[in-house]
Amino acid sequence: MTTGTQTATAKTEPRVLLDPTGERALTTVPRATRPPSLEGLTAGLLDITKPRGDVFLDRLAGRLAERGLRVERYAKPTFTKPAPADLRHEIATKCDLVIEALAD
Repeated sequence: MTTGTQTATAKTEPRVLLDPTGERALTTVPRATRPPSLEGLTAGLLDITKPRGDVFLDRLAGRLAERGLRVERYAKPTFTKPAPADLRHEIATKCDLVIEALAD
């Protein structure tokens, strides 16, 4: 049985995220600061090239454009490896925020 106190405590406890990349040393990465508004921003949509990820991103691109965001589309050459450094650099220099699509 869950009490109100237990529920409130569970919501404030830090979450543990597991990194599947095989790193051995534990690192803490602070969350990125969210912009106060999306108005006038450029959203980068990164397709990791898994099946049907593009379907999700197509729909999302339309929704973001409806809200007035400029949308840039990107795709990794393969989902089995991290995005190449030049692609990451291009996204970082052209976009205010990034959404990465996973599917299957």
